[in-house]
Amino acid sequence: MDVTAILEAIGKFFNSGVGFALIWAAMVGVFMWLASRFNPFQEKWKEWEGSIITGIKLAEKQIPDDTPNAGLAKLDAALRFVLNAYAEANNGKQPSDKVIEQIKQGIQIKHSDLDRFGGLSQSTT
Repeated sequence: MDVTAILEAIGKFFNSGVGFALIWAAMVGVFMWLASRFNPFQEKWKEWEGSIITGIKLAEKQIPDDTPNAGLAKLDAALRFVLNAYAEANNGKQPSDKVIEQIKQGIQIKHSDLDRFGGLSQSTT
């Protein structure tokens, strides 16, 4: 067998129904992988969800509810905790303003989830 015979056999295979099905399945797989790998709609704060939860629980324990502006103080304490964790993980590099804003939103979202599902009542007692 020479090279042209091999290439003709490959061409015939990919021109068959099975060949088209394999090509189609491979293309769908590649697009699904690309979509999961480069999802522009995934929030940046999800990478730091564990640190966010820890920061929220620490802030809830450290700052009493009767403190003036307790909610803002707790948000600030949790944000400082997450930013310190970010800096440690990235060799002292601070996040951009856009990432900081997303982390603030993530803190508020996770605080709401923890409060709704009882995750905060266990940590403050």
